[in-house]
Amino acid sequence: MDKAGKQAALAELETVFETSGAVIVTHYTGLSVAEMTGLRTKLGENGGKLKVVKNRIAKIALGGKGGEAGADLFKGQVAIAYAEDPTVPAKAATEFAKDNDKLKLIGAIMGDEAMDASGVEALSKLPSREELIATVVARLTGQASQIAQRVTAPGAQLAGAINVIGEQAAA
Repeated sequence: MDKAGKQAALAELETVFETSGAVIVTHYTGLSVAEMTGLRTKLGENGGKLKVVKNRIAKIALGGKGGEAGADLFKGQVAIAYAEDPTVPAKAATEFAKDNDKLKLIGAIMGDEAMDASGVEALSKLPSREELIATVVARLTGQASQIAQRVTAPGAQLAGAINVIGEQAAA
């Protein structure tokens, strides 16, 4: 890779580390092209990406994020999975690693923190951003309808009482 290519790769990785919710670091030794394509497809379905990186360029692009633990993740043949939603790459990589022993989860960098493989598995069990938003909206909608029922209930009771009095007066 020439100097211009290295600078472009560095700029791209810096952007990835800045804009991604989480960057999952994996070792992919022994994966075939078809298996890598399958993982890329699985990630792409939910807005994630997979990229094979050069360790030296990745360490420079990190710029100290995750400290020594973050830099130590980049050893051997490394591929990173990333997306804006931190749960997307964690779920896809964890599911793929269960079915394929050749993909090893090494750890992740999320913001300024580094985590190990068990942290990635814990992250994969969290609900996605869309699921959390749907849960909040459902709860807010349910509470709003309860408030509306409670506000209109006394008026409905009063109207019923007035109707009864009116019917009794007419009779």
